[in-house]
Amino acid sequence: MDIKEGNSDKEKNISVGEKNELKPLPTTSLFGREWDVRFDEPELTSDAGLAALVSSGIADRLLGQLAGAIDDPRKSAIHSIEQLIRQRVFLIAGGYYDANDSNFMRDDVVMRTAAGKELEEGGLASQPTISRLEGSVSRKDLLRMARVLFNDYLDSFDGKAPKLICIDMDPSAHLVYGQQQLGLFNTHVGDYCMMPFYIFDGINGKIMTASLRPGKTPTAPEIIAIVKRLVKAIRERFPKTIITFRADSHHTKPAVMDFLEEQDVEFITGLATNKALERLFAEDIAEAKERYECRKNYDKETKEFIAYADDFYAAGTWSKERRVIARIIAGPQGVDVRYVVTSYEKAGAKYLYVVVYCGRGEAELFIKECKHGLGSDTSPCQKATANQFRLLLHAVTYAILHRFRSTVLKGTKWERKTFAEIRLRLFKVAGRVQVMKTKVRLHLARALEASHRVIWERCVQPALQ
Repeated sequence: MDIKEGNSDKEKNISVGEKNELKPLPTTSLFGREWDVRFDEPELTSDAGLAALVSSGIADRLLGQLAGAIDDPRKSAIHSIEQLIRQRVFLIAGGYYDANDSNFMRDDVVMRTAAGKELEEGGLASQPTISRLEGSVSRKDLLRMARVLFNDYLDSFDGKAPKLICIDMDPSAHLVYGQQQLGLFNTHVGDYCMMPFYIFDGINGKIMTASLRPGKTPTAPEIIAIVKRLVKAIRERFPKTIITFRADSHHTKPAVMDFLEEQDVEFITGLATNKALERLFAEDIAEAKERYECRKNYDKETKEFIAYADDFYAAGTWSKERRVIARIIAGPQGVDVRYVVTSYEKAGAKYLYVVVYCGRGEAELFIKECKHGLGSDTSPCQKATANQFRLLLHAVTYAILHRFRSTVLKGTKWERKTFAEIRLRLFKVAGRVQVMKTKVRLHLARALEASHRVIWERCVQPALQ
């Protein structure tokens, strides 16, 4: 059992009640009543609602497989790899993103249970133990972990092949503040950062994987290496499923487009403007300007005119001509033109741009869920492998919470809430834990019954009754 840091032997022999007697708190008066504060409740938690997520069992299979992907060279260990993984994932779900948080939550009954610890076993693993785990994972461990996460995504279809899988790929900046591997100065970001890939299924918001990379524009080999593995796994599981790839202009590389076409993967990606494209769509741009001026003359309320045009184009580095769609907006500020290149030849230009391409904007929201809702952009370790390990744990937490929201919370007011709000309103509730000989009883506030009872009815198991 780990020894609690900061406690002398003398302090360990003093009970909570004795401490209060030694240092009594003065009473205070609030609105005509005296308030007497005492630290005498043995088992309280501020994360009582998190026990619902634990009890649902949604995470058990995935976390067990994830732990199995890591080689454990330790000969004798107090905490198993699975317990350490469970500890980190459920702490992340509860808003405790950093390994240092483990020290503050070691004795929380809900967190100990979430980690798979018997209540008689002692507390959670300390921060040094967690840090050693982060520093010990190998590249092979990380590859196996990523494979487990992606297989979990494929398993989520319950053996029913989807008609379409849409791979939404986007890098996002993780700022660095030291001599961390892969940290580079990015002129677009204006700071030192890493730029990991976040990859989601754009149809349903499920995460496929997350891959750490340097803070620079992605290269064709980087993109192909990841997409190739994803496509291969999808084809093996669902050979008849249509696969679409969506991304911004940073991913529009000649080699990437050639690869996608070879793999029979449809794609629609952003395309940076150039003089050749401006000449190709010059007539369409001029017509949009004209029509805006005409409309403005007879309707003073006209704010802009939007047009869509398409044509075939081949840059000097491309292997062949491809369909390019131009979205043209003419307004009082002039003309704004955006381009995309696509393998789709039959669908209309407006539909492809507005519905298909702009639909990838959802991926930005998914990334925000990861970064702002789950703190995935905390990458404080010096070693790249350690930060990749942390990133995968955050991605796994996303997968678990996404499944919890789409299944347990389906049909409730929580169904469309962000992870941050689910944590604040559902997980972050006070509870008193009563540990008995054969059971554990969790006492929640009566005021929560109306809104929380249905969730607990779907999740609760005998151990928490």
